Formats: sequence, C-alpha cells, structure tokens
Amino acid sequence: MRDHGGNLGQAAAHYGGTLADWIDLSTGINTVPYPIGQIPADAWQRLPEPASLRQLERAAQHAYGTASEVVPVAGAQAAIQMIPRLRGAGMAAVLSPTYNEHAAALRACGWRVQEVGAFQALEGSDLAVVVNPNNPDGRVYAPQQLMMLAQTVGLLIIDESFADADPETSLVGQGVTAHLPENVVVLRSFGKFYGLAGVRLGFVVCQSELARKFRDMTGPWPVSGMAIEIAQRALQDDTWAQTTRVRLGNDTRRLDALAVTAGWKVVGGTSLFRTYATDNGIMAQKMLAKHHIWSRIFPYSTNWIRMGLPGTAADWARLTIAMEN
Repeated sequence: MRDHGGNLGQAAAHYGGTLADWIDLSTGINTVPYPIGQIPADAWQRLPEPASLRQLERAAQHAYGTASEVVPVAGAQAAIQMIPRLRGAGMAAVLSPTYNEHAAALRACGWRVQEVGAFQALEGSDLAVVVNPNNPDGRVYAPQQLMMLAQTVGLLIIDESFADADPETSLVGQGVTAHLPENVVVLRSFGKFYGLAGVRLGFVVCQSELARKFRDMTGPWPVSGMAIEIAQRALQDDTWAQTTRVRLGNDTRRLDALAVTAGWKVVGGTSLFRTYATDNGIMAQKMLAKHHIWSRIFPYSTNWIRMGLPGTAADWARLTIAMEN
C-alpha cells in the first residue's frame, strides 16, 4: 500500500472544515520554512542555464559537506523512481518498515523485493535500501556500518531525506571517506528541512559513473529555475540552518513531553517528526482530527501515530488543548 501523509484534502472531506482550518502534522516537513524572498523574473521565464545548475550543485556540496558529485532531481521521490533503472532487475532488500515508495518503485520495474527487518539481512542483495534516519521510527545506522554493508551488496541506496535536521546521522560529510564508494547512492531532500516541499527539489550524491546515469535520466533541465534560485540561497545560509536545528531540537522535546503527558510512549523519530505508541492509533488520530489536527498512522501498526512539529504559537496552543483532552 502506497499510503502517505499530506492527504489533508481527504481529512477535511471526512471530518469537515476547509484546508485553512486544519493544522497538517501528517508529514515531516518543517512548518517554519526558509524565507523565499524575491524571485527574479528570469527564474520563471528562461530555461535554467547549465551554469546555474553547476552553482546549485556546488551549494549542495557545501551544505552536505561532500566532495562527491551531486545531481539535482525533482525531489528525492524522482530519484527513487530512477533507481530501479540503474542496473538490470535482480534481488533487492529494503530495511523495513520504512518509506513505502522504495519497495513499490523497485517492484514496478521488475525487481524481486524482500522487505527485511534486520540490518544483516540486507547483505548479499543486488540492491539494498536503508533509510537513515528511518521514517517513521528514526532508527539510525552509523557511517561505519553502512560502509561495511556497501562491501557486501551490489548497490547500496541510503535515503537521507531527514538527515538535514540531524547532520551527524549522514554518511556524507563525516570524514569517513573523501568520496563515496562507487556502488553507493545517497539521497537528500531539500523540501523537508527547508519547509518548501512544493519546490520539488532533491539531490543524488554519488560517484561519477552513477552520476552520469542519473543525469542521462533527468535530461537537460532536471529542476526549475525557481528551485535553483531558492535553493542556492538556502543551502548556503549556514546561520539559518543552525538556528533551525536548535529550534527543532527544542520543539522535539516539547512535543515528546506533551505526548508522554497524554500517556503515549516515544517510539522514536527525528527532529522533524516524532512517532509514538498509543493504545489505539486510529482512535488517537480521530481524537486529533476532531480538533482539525491531522496526523499519520500506518497500515502495519495498530498503535503507532506520527506527528510533525507545529510551527506557530497558535498551533502549539491548539495541539496542547487537543492532547490534554
């Protein structure tokens, strides 16, 4: 089942109200986005220049602290759709439960997919997928573990879509190696940490041969001029990034405290979302929905519920009242 958060229209249709009435905490998207500012007319009117793409790539290398190649794509999801075509279909192993698009995209392209619960079970596969930190439970694997795993599989995909908020979890920029191994692909999402999911921008970090394959699939204009303009500013704004990480850390502790007071148990998560164990996940979601607060539950768990972090004082107040009730 390819269910996702962000389905606010369905929530409003079922529980009432307009979209403006709702607080959407069903995704892990930062609710305090990077300030866009003015966008030059050329970004809308002209095809992106190759030089602008190169500048964007350098900005991403700066933000991620990597010397490997960085390929812009229309969101990490676009890269997930390309990955099955990097090589002939074979046996893939996906560390689960996790973001369901990885297994679905591989199966759609003829891969035999095993969704495994143990890290060691990934070894020996033609292609292995690790979401790190994991969505939705926040599991993290150390760079050294991932480097060792890379030696045992044909191709290792590491989805770091939520690593911007907790950069110490990332394989890139950790000094483990100056360049990634030739069989490793790291995915990064721009929209989640910077709160601009509608920009549809992500990056593939890898070595030159894999980068060439991705660029062949993306074509000459992989992302919009608007995305290039916004992301260049954001990825080089180290002050905003560090301030945001501190705020997210504080807000994470605040949300955990609310949940524990409500009788929920912390399963895990990241600084962008938290996952809790409740007596009944469906009932917990319905309780919040009565207050027009949307959350995320999962088909493989009857008691898990995942929530993003509110972005304003008014939203925190509404959530506090809902949790207390």
